[in-house]
Amino acid sequence: MFVYPDIDHVAISLGPLTIHWYGVMYLIGFMGGWWLGRIRAAREGSAWTKVQVDDLLFYIMLGVILGGRIGSMLFYSFPVFIERPWIIFKIWEGGMSFHGGFLGVLLAMWLFGRKYKKHFFEITDFIAPLVPIGLGAGRIGNFINGELWGRPTDVSWAMIFPHVDALPRHPSQFYQAATEGLVLFLILWFYSAKPRPCMAVSSLFLISYGTFRFTTEFFREPDRDIGFIAFDWLTMGQLLSLPMLIAGLVMIILAYKYNRYEEPLIK
Repeated sequence: MFVYPDIDHVAISLGPLTIHWYGVMYLIGFMGGWWLGRIRAAREGSAWTKVQVDDLLFYIMLGVILGGRIGSMLFYSFPVFIERPWIIFKIWEGGMSFHGGFLGVLLAMWLFGRKYKKHFFEITDFIAPLVPIGLGAGRIGNFINGELWGRPTDVSWAMIFPHVDALPRHPSQFYQAATEGLVLFLILWFYSAKPRPCMAVSSLFLISYGTFRFTTEFFREPDRDIGFIAFDWLTMGQLLSLPMLIAGLVMIILAYKYNRYEEPLIK
């Protein structure tokens, strides 16, 4: 049994300058993805340049931050947003939705593709293996913020979150950091190391993330202002993950059935 440590949410404080750990985790995610992107661009036969990877980072940052924050307000905190709309700017307090960020990144990739004349799925196949490092870092940020705690349990590694209650709970932030971060990265990085049909890498991302998120939600306490969406067990995270999982399954069938390795099915 463990007790959640009293962690200062501020990583660095220099006079009026305050840097929160949550922001540091996002920086790790962006910089780690940029570094991995440059490694992928340097591979033999790559159609990507380092300049394109640098520009891609800017588009991804906009998509993640704007989409993630807007999605969090719409999916999880809509009543609070309506009452206090300015809360959307308080990113340092936490409250970033993966599914909102995912939609934001898709829009950003479409805009990036228009600029560089690249096919949409060529871009998503390239960035899919870069995403997990940010997801894993973000979940560590959730733990540092003391948010998104798990459901009550009697497992030996349970953790008590004193700011919540005195019940031992699953440290679900670590479950999600491990699956959405480390395991997802290993799957996508090694799978994408060899030529694959267009859409295949993107499909595997959707399938893997959807599966991991749907599963780990069983250990995570539902958002108190939302609760269960249906059947006394389906959470908002699971509901939003189902379309990703279904889309991924359809796409990977299409990718291997119709796509050539060099030409995308959908332009």
